[in-house]
Amino acid sequence: MPDDLLKSYRFRQEREGKWRELEALIARAERHGLKSLDAEELARAPALYRACMSSLSVARSISLDANLLAYLESLSLRAYFVVYGVRANLGQVLARFFRRDFPVAVRRTGWSNALAAGLLLAGVATGWAVTAKEPAWFEAFVSTAMAQGRTPDATRQELAETIFDKPKAADQMTAFATFLFTHNARIGMLCFALGAAFGVPVVLLLFYNGLAIGAICAVFDGKDLTVEFLAWLAIHGTTELTAIVLCGGAGLHLGGAMINPTRRTRLAALRAKGRTATILVVGAVVMLFVAALLEGLGRQLITDTTTRMAVGCTMLVLWLAYFTLGGRSVPMGPRHGQ
Repeated sequence: MPDDLLKSYRFRQEREGKWRELEALIARAERHGLKSLDAEELARAPALYRACMSSLSVARSISLDANLLAYLESLSLRAYFVVYGVRANLGQVLARFFRRDFPVAVRRTGWSNALAAGLLLAGVATGWAVTAKEPAWFEAFVSTAMAQGRTPDATRQELAETIFDKPKAADQMTAFATFLFTHNARIGMLCFALGAAFGVPVVLLLFYNGLAIGAICAVFDGKDLTVEFLAWLAIHGTTELTAIVLCGGAGLHLGGAMINPTRRTRLAALRAKGRTATILVVGAVVMLFVAALLEGLGRQLITDTTTRMAVGCTMLVLWLAYFTLGGRSVPMGPRHGQ
């Protein structure tokens, strides 16, 4: 028998028993889950995996036959996912995200979110004051598609009809909610993506969106419909605007990494803070979906001003409580690496 074949035969003979044992454990875990293994087998699996990896290392170093190498590589990969891989199902991953990851990410980016909220509110105040003093500025702040007839030239009755319109058919409301979700999610993702440009475009985008909201507020305020309009806006706006603020906060969080990467390279700093920012945006997109439902469905069905305001304020309180208390049992960890 040639030396290479003899070497391969002896190698397999000495170790094949452990490979077969590991393969049997893996096959059972893949078919029936880890619960099918008893305590002794669970304790033995990591040792068998390490022995398999050692065999693979030796086999590569002495150049054994290709079939044996392929078998050991496949076995090692399967064993890795069983021993060290993710063991949570989709439901568990989602539950962990909303129970812990999302609220913790909001608190970790507190200063960025506060700055984003301040920029949006500054835009609202500026747009409201400028439009109230000089209505001609309205067209500079609000596009025709966004205004939808809510202009300084509209009468009080025309403006009232836009916020107390009759409920649409169910299919129309669903289509409207889908459109709003897509539109707002696009804005939120844009805020997030522009953070890598040192955060400057995010600042401008947040302030500009605030200008548009403030300008429309000024129009209704000029016709003594302030409370009615704010209630109309609140039923979905407290959720929607909070989500946009979080997207802006994520962008500013990334912008901070670009401006002040500390001792790391900018790319490394961006990567370090990217995970928290991504969690923030994913959670905000879910909030935008909720806001779209409230705007496309709830706002059309609820026409009472007091009820609208109550729904909007309730949603705001619930979101703030969630962000403040959610995931409190989990350590926050170091901020500089987030």
